[in-house]
Amino acid sequence: MPIDSVTAMTTHEPDHRITRPGAMIAALPAILGFVPEQSLVLMSLEHGEMGAVMRLDLAKALDGDLTQLAEIASASGADRVVAVIVDAEGAGCPMCNQDYRELCDELTTALSAHDMELYAGHVVDRIEAGGRWHCVDGCGANGAVEDPMASPLAAAAVLDGRRLYRRRSDLQAVIAVADERRSAALVPVISDRGEAREVDWRTDPDGCGRRDVEAAMALSARVCDGGELDDTELAGLACALGDVAVRDTLYALAVGADAARAEALWALLARTLPEPWRIEALVLLAFSAYARGDGPLAGLSLEAALRSDPEHRMAGMLDTALQSGLRPEQIRELASTGYRLAKQLGVRLPPRRSYGRRAV
Repeated sequence: MPIDSVTAMTTHEPDHRITRPGAMIAALPAILGFVPEQSLVLMSLEHGEMGAVMRLDLAKALDGDLTQLAEIASASGADRVVAVIVDAEGAGCPMCNQDYRELCDELTTALSAHDMELYAGHVVDRIEAGGRWHCVDGCGANGAVEDPMASPLAAAAVLDGRRLYRRRSDLQAVIAVADERRSAALVPVISDRGEAREVDWRTDPDGCGRRDVEAAMALSARVCDGGELDDTELAGLACALGDVAVRDTLYALAVGADAARAEALWALLARTLPEPWRIEALVLLAFSAYARGDGPLAGLSLEAALRSDPEHRMAGMLDTALQSGLRPEQIRELASTGYRLAKQLGVRLPPRRSYGRRAV
């Protein structure tokens, strides 16, 4: 059951304290990275502040087992949860409200197994300025949704370099294969390039790795500026990502001054390369997104990678960390290995970027 999970964090320090349902609901697009529709969204609370935020398709929530959702919520360490049901068609339907109450009852039972409680449940028709919300239990509380783009979390997301998407499908398009024919046509090109690279590597492993890392950095600058890569360049990158030393070095780019360039390259490769080479691009993209606090993009990338290779070690580790609410500053420590390997290869990586103290 695919669940979008992200911890509400930014490098800046907006007020994360929950005071008004209309404001809380308006903050969800900035946290998730897209505007949720037909969704069940859970927001864990710790001392009145946002913790982990989870989203599940509403149809799956109504028909499925909420045990996994409760387990992920409990991993955040919080003891209370707010549920937001987003349903444009059913928000004003009295009969649907009974379904919502039953859903919240089931959620209450699942959470209680982890010593958590459902603090509140809200139904909202749409998450935009002027959207309307009301409580699930018939208490009579209701109101308007505030402007999501005016949310402090939205402003912080923009300052952090995060893009906010109108729909989840728009976010999925970031990693979706763009041209399956071209991807398939790359297979023999990658095979040929791999054979040539093997000869170079046997002659001079460090030199080969150094050239690959330097080529990746140079090509990332071109991609970030809107340039395109030819098949030979794409094949060279695919082969480079198959070299553990090169790949582990490239993870360090996620915390460097040119992280945005590297991430643009990984996204392009995720949309272009055939499998199995695409998997490594997805995991590099996931690590880069996770390191800067973009849980939704990291989660989608990891979901795609693990769907193709359930045993991928790095993807599995990152997915476990993300689902457990491990914060980006802890994940960034993994990049230290990349800097050590770069020194061994004789590569000069961009300096580490500085991060502000993260809000809790």
